[in-house]
Amino acid sequence: MTHDLTFINEKIKEDSLAIEQTMAEMAKVIVGQKELLERMMIALLVSGHILLEGVPGLAKTLAVKTLARVTDLSFKRIQFTPDLLPADLTGTMVFNPKSADFYTRKGPIFTNLLLADEINRAPAKVQSALLEAMQEQQVTIGEESHAIEKPFMVMATQNPIEQEGTYPLPEAQIDRFLLKVKITYPQKNEEKEIVKRMAGNSEIPLTSVLNKKTLAKLQQSYQMVYIDERIKDYIINLVFASRFPKEAGIAKLKNLIQFGASPRASIYLTETAKALAFIRRRGYVTPEDVKSVGRDVLRHRIILTYEAEAEAMSSDDIISDIFNNVVVP
Repeated sequence: MTHDLTFINEKIKEDSLAIEQTMAEMAKVIVGQKELLERMMIALLVSGHILLEGVPGLAKTLAVKTLARVTDLSFKRIQFTPDLLPADLTGTMVFNPKSADFYTRKGPIFTNLLLADEINRAPAKVQSALLEAMQEQQVTIGEESHAIEKPFMVMATQNPIEQEGTYPLPEAQIDRFLLKVKITYPQKNEEKEIVKRMAGNSEIPLTSVLNKKTLAKLQQSYQMVYIDERIKDYIINLVFASRFPKEAGIAKLKNLIQFGASPRASIYLTETAKALAFIRRRGYVTPEDVKSVGRDVLRHRIILTYEAEAEAMSSDDIISDIFNNVVVP
């Protein structure tokens, strides 16, 4: 086993160099936000999607655009508005008067990286069209189904400030996002650097590090990361503590959690911890990896009671309690 681990470690050190180079290239444009860049790489490796929460102007669009530039992937952005229709997203059948027949005009969803800006501004029909495409990796237009080319990653944003005139995503649909990442304002020194880089308004030259072929290899490679049975048990214990806090010895949370995390949380915690270990150039998962991604995997999967809201408790507070009380292997 030790020999196998040594081999896995060496192989992963070699393979994950490309991820390190990709993040270094992106850091030429994006100041700070290391966690966001890491989460984007995790989502690419695991073939998942990200829900981003943060106030406007925190380089969300720039981050996805930069990722597209350094990975040689196609990128499209949609600004979600209340008058948007599902066809604006997926495409539609268009009549050609010359040939007197219909042809398919594909929508912006047919891309590798899609930025769905302010997803909670669009009505439920549009949201469900996007979420169906995320889940099925295909779109039905008319009577035909069209596969979306892989890799396909959606980064949906929502503004936490303004809730007027928005359509909150239903819990069952939010569960389809691999991660929910909260991004905050930069530090003073980072903001100074942002001003320095962006004030000139000239595009920073970047080198394309990854392409579809190498990314597909990396998606296979991260699966080699070793995860011990005790770490798997730790993940299950964390998820079960969100469902049955009293049995986990955290009785005070019983009246604060309405619904605990779903089995998707256990699957995604395992996969994202492996991907994070891979990004950090390690062939095995540590409890620290699980803790590091845990908040982003769990925060949109734990539904709080009115009592929790009355006490101004957030899902992040609940997750902290769970991590502090579940025994680390």
